[in-house]
Amino acid sequence: MKSAGGRVAEQLLPSPNQQSLFTVVDFVIFGVLLAASLGIGLYHALSGGRQRTTQEFLMADRSMKCLPVSLSLIASFQSAVAIIGVPAEIYTHGTQYWFIGCAYILGLLIPAHVFIPILYRLRLSSAYQYLELRFSKPVRICGTLTFIFQMVIYMGVCVYTPAFALNAVTGFELWGTVLATGLVCTLYTTIGGLKAVIWTDVFQTLVMFAGQLAVIVVGVQKTGGVSEVCSEVSSVFSLFGFSLNPDPTERHTFWTLGVGGVFLMLSLYGVNQAQVQRYLSARTEKDAVRSCYMVFPSLQLALALSCVMGLVMFACYYLYVIVHAKQTRRCFPQMVISFVMDMLQGLPGLPGLFIACLFSAALSTISSAFNSLATVTMEDLIKPHFPAMTEARATLLSKALAMSYGLLCLAMAYLTHLMGDSVLQVALKIFGMVGGPILGLFCLGIFFPWANSTGALAGLGAGLAVAFWVGIGSIVTRSSGTKSLLPACGVVLLSDNTTTAIQTALGNVTLSRPSGLKRFYSLSYMWYSAFNCSTVILIGLIISFLTGPMKAEDVTPGTVYPLLGKLLCFLPERHKKKLCGVTPQVQTVRSRAAPRIVNILILKTCVILNRPTFLTCNRFK
Repeated sequence: MKSAGGRVAEQLLPSPNQQSLFTVVDFVIFGVLLAASLGIGLYHALSGGRQRTTQEFLMADRSMKCLPVSLSLIASFQSAVAIIGVPAEIYTHGTQYWFIGCAYILGLLIPAHVFIPILYRLRLSSAYQYLELRFSKPVRICGTLTFIFQMVIYMGVCVYTPAFALNAVTGFELWGTVLATGLVCTLYTTIGGLKAVIWTDVFQTLVMFAGQLAVIVVGVQKTGGVSEVCSEVSSVFSLFGFSLNPDPTERHTFWTLGVGGVFLMLSLYGVNQAQVQRYLSARTEKDAVRSCYMVFPSLQLALALSCVMGLVMFACYYLYVIVHAKQTRRCFPQMVISFVMDMLQGLPGLPGLFIACLFSAALSTISSAFNSLATVTMEDLIKPHFPAMTEARATLLSKALAMSYGLLCLAMAYLTHLMGDSVLQVALKIFGMVGGPILGLFCLGIFFPWANSTGALAGLGAGLAVAFWVGIGSIVTRSSGTKSLLPACGVVLLSDNTTTAIQTALGNVTLSRPSGLKRFYSLSYMWYSAFNCSTVILIGLIISFLTGPMKAEDVTPGTVYPLLGKLLCFLPERHKKKLCGVTPQVQTVRSRAAPRIVNILILKTCVILNRPTFLTCNRFK
């Protein structure tokens, strides 16, 4: 006798050649999403200052409140990769991934109390301006180019993933969908600036939550209720268990998710320009910090919805996962969409709502990428070489940059389909391989006042070299392994006796552990950020001490956080100052009623020092 999950799968699963088609209502809902996104962009292009200055176009005039900023922070992180990748991860590897929610605590507290205060008080537009203030211009340029490389590759994954999944189950033209997504996003980002990006993120976040919730409610009801879902899942693995195995090659354990996840979150919410730009667009530092706090419950909700969706999918299709889970990772985006279409078939409008949810996630992520890439290119690579550029020309060039990155994104989407891992793993590998060294560079400057420019450049170079060594080695090692003879994709429903036999056989198989370099290449992708960040800090400190550590009086005030001073709080003040070499942070003068003489003195100091990148001064010009 078949289980409820098997019966549901047998009733709902179409044959491999069948494709679910949209109804008119679904097309209307999907069209409303695109039209509303364009409408928000058009509104901000025609209202307010009409995006005539770089401060308005790139920084939203630093006038945003904490609620829209927090929702935008969620939308930037909750990409289509997460909506498709997390359910597929739960479906394939069990519920351990859910534990990454614990890493969100430190991953958001540290940015709120360390990174945001430092970056906000310096009144920066680009996070990488900090690197010039703390180290030198070459360090700033290297950090900017590394970030551009990271985001251009990641954009390809974000655009291609929903388009591929939609094409596989609805028959939509693949590259037509990629083109539509990229062009709509490019258009509203180019005409509406950061304000349009943030407010479309708010709208798209609500659509994302609604779409996922619809799938979960209908899926639970069709599977037989919450108790039936829990029964099916718990018969295969523990719902709330996690491994304490310290082996760094294990995919998901308490250590990989709890510790490695913190570093991943710091690289996303601490130093990534797409997120930092939202903090810097807030009206006050307090609003920026509050927005970081407000992200936490929303991120937990987003993670819970994606994980529950994966559990419901497992309850329906768990017989299939026994045979094919390890061999069909390229099909997981298609499988998640197929599951959604199966659950929502016969309910006009709901399939369209979920596809709108999926593309909302894609649009919010890539629009954030376009805007942040235009900002760092303008502020870090162009303005320093053309200081006399007029505001009108700078704004026009910023819009042209946003459009250019949008077109480049479409080209990168073409390369994404060559990747063989799960989309979630690919995305997090990218952030670990490139975001980890960037995080290490900022940590080196913020927490270690002795680090100098030479050490920073050497550390970044070493971190990137090790990151690509491990990343490329893992890809080559995996591709050189034996390939499965099982079909690429398709659902096979088995009898209970056959299922039991397979489970017993799989349980008796002892997998040989890799050794030597292969074991090194098997490092869990969740450790990439932590490993590469640590490499940058270690090499950076060694080179700094060999070439002469930076003196306390040479460090720009407000660029160092007194971490060691706080850890060594039991020491007398004079010893702490000598040991830590910490320069005090400076609060930005924010009151418009401040004495005019203060503003004049600050302006004259800027002119004498010739430090145009120190934007604390520029606001008084």
